[in-house]
Amino acid sequence: MSERKDLLGEVERVVVKVGTSSIARNSPEESMKFLESIAYQVKFLRGMGIEVLIVSSGAIGLGLSVLGVAAHPNDIPMRQAAASVGQSTLMHRWNTAFEKYGLIGAQILLTMDTYSVRETANNINNTIKTLLANGAVPVFNENDAVCTKEIDAVFGDNDTLSAVIASNSDSDLLIILSDVDGLYNKNPKIYGDAEIIRTVTDIDLVEHMAGDPTTRVGVGGMKTKLEAARICADAGCKMIIASGFEDNVILDAVSGKDVGTIFVSDSAIPKKKRWLKSANPRGSITVDRGAVRALRKHRSLLPVGITEVSGIFDSGDMVAVVSDGEEIARGISNYSSDDVRSMIGLRKSQADEAIGKDRPADVIHSEKMALL
Repeated sequence: MSERKDLLGEVERVVVKVGTSSIARNSPEESMKFLESIAYQVKFLRGMGIEVLIVSSGAIGLGLSVLGVAAHPNDIPMRQAAASVGQSTLMHRWNTAFEKYGLIGAQILLTMDTYSVRETANNINNTIKTLLANGAVPVFNENDAVCTKEIDAVFGDNDTLSAVIASNSDSDLLIILSDVDGLYNKNPKIYGDAEIIRTVTDIDLVEHMAGDPTTRVGVGGMKTKLEAARICADAGCKMIIASGFEDNVILDAVSGKDVGTIFVSDSAIPKKKRWLKSANPRGSITVDRGAVRALRKHRSLLPVGITEVSGIFDSGDMVAVVSDGEEIARGISNYSSDDVRSMIGLRKSQADEAIGKDRPADVIHSEKMALL
């Protein structure tokens, strides 16, 4: 058995992220040929008993092409309009490709705010299971038509989204198809002597190799891929970055061939903790250094260690825990922002007096908190 196959282990569920550069080829005919190749590989894997989920970029790029306009990355209204046009075009192409191999595509559009509600995150997973059980191929994308940094919390790019989906769905492997065939020690588009790194076991050691986005239309770069690898590491999910321009690259990756760069880790954490780390906070609670020491010993957050509250949130909402300007944890607050403000710096007896003895002593329980 090959070393790569040993690293992969048993693969039963795969998430494949398809980037804009892979879809937006020189012509619609080339784009369709590529999507049909993905559909063929999905069909082949399904025949082996391996489930496949797709995270697809390309809506904005296709929409811009259909509208016949160019948009600057900061031109939010035009990019939203392009996403609205491009989503239907994108799914039409996917469904056409799937139909050729007797597959059914199912579109799922997400925003970070919807994912950040625990019940919704669980429901997403239930939807995935039901679709897969009934032979459909889920195709995910961020809801770019309505989701921007100005009006909503965003995943930011589909590298992050694909890692979140892989984590939430308990997938064994995430394959990110890119316009480069893996992680290099320096940018291969600039340096002819750049060398590919085949295996990464410690992301901190290669983080300095990440660069800026390499394409004009796409928003992802190697930096976002390394961030995705961290999310996968928490889930115990392997991740491979490979070229979307290689034939049968998905089959090669799943079968253990030495394609692209594989990221492996043995630092998996429980699923709820993973969700806590990736969900979007509604507000923040600033704490003193004594509270930081207590939290790092996996203790709950008490009012006495709180120095400031920012934002508006309700009991049961996700909040960030901050110290010296740095976010150190995220967790579910037992209290609203107004209640927490009324308890700042109070010891238990004082807090009981302020809000009543029948309420929880901790602002955030340790079991509902994840350290970052």
